[in-house]
Amino acid sequence: MASAVGTEATPQLRSAARVLVMGVPLAVAAGLTLPLQARMNGELGHRLQDPLLAGLFSFGGAALVMAAATLLIPSGRTAFVKLLADTRKRSIPWYFHAAGLIGAYFIFAQTSFVASVGIAIYTVAVVTGQTVSGLAVDRIGLGPGGKRAITALRVLGVILTVCAVFWAVSPRISGSPDPLAMLVPLAFVALAGVLMTFQHAVNGRIAAQVRSPIPGTLINYAVGSVALALIWFIKLVLIGGLPTLPTDPWLYLGCVLGCINLVLSALLIRRIGVLLTGLSMIAGQLIGALLMDWLLPVAGSVVYPQTIFGTLLTLAAIVVAALPVSVLQRFSRKLKP
Repeated sequence: MASAVGTEATPQLRSAARVLVMGVPLAVAAGLTLPLQARMNGELGHRLQDPLLAGLFSFGGAALVMAAATLLIPSGRTAFVKLLADTRKRSIPWYFHAAGLIGAYFIFAQTSFVASVGIAIYTVAVVTGQTVSGLAVDRIGLGPGGKRAITALRVLGVILTVCAVFWAVSPRISGSPDPLAMLVPLAFVALAGVLMTFQHAVNGRIAAQVRSPIPGTLINYAVGSVALALIWFIKLVLIGGLPTLPTDPWLYLGCVLGCINLVLSALLIRRIGVLLTGLSMIAGQLIGALLMDWLLPVAGSVVYPQTIFGTLLTLAAIVVAALPVSVLQRFSRKLKP
């Protein structure tokens, strides 16, 4: 019996190995773009003294980049026409196009609550929301890869990831904030992480159906830009004050990195699932943050040992989550007397 299980496990192990070797590195690379994008947007928001307007520039610029890609790339034009046709036929639900509102909400939560809860606690809350919802989204089959069972190894991967991120950011968590005062901000931040997973799943579904990630990403950024523009306009009416735009071109390049991130996630979710894509992108974020603190430090940048070990634990969590359930069964059989 053990021999049969071992034989059955071999192709599954090979499949898991292909996922780790091909899909996971690309997802990690997608995650690497996020810290650099955050640094650019953060600096732009600092110079504008308006983080919400910086987010609007990022989303609006990304919408223009994706519009140009749709027009210039033949497959992008074909996919956009198919997207419109399938939406009219309702084979793509109209509410899928509202996923861009999730991106707008994420930027809103980021600009509104990071200062009050701190970047470290904010990161833990977002990652917790992402990983737990990744399990749920895979289970209900919202992503293009269909339903994926909640196995012990995948749950262990989620737990390891949350612990690893908490460990990585632990040196930056200082003071003892009032838990009751932080309850509402943390709820909004965790919700942003949960919703981001659904956004990636929907984008993956659209990309699989129209055979291109370009038009779905364009709609995402266009819808998100409109939402952020409305919020910023209301803020302008209530508070007033037009900022002076900085002239450094690199400050406006965060939109390109955002496009790379969304396009890669839409492509990869079909191959490796929502959860594994999310875990790999989290690892990429931690690695990117480490590299930036080392190679492009700013005031207060410190590379802590906990951050290095937490990042390594995140990579281990990806391996655990990618393993097939037969590996656990095989291991448990070997432990039996």
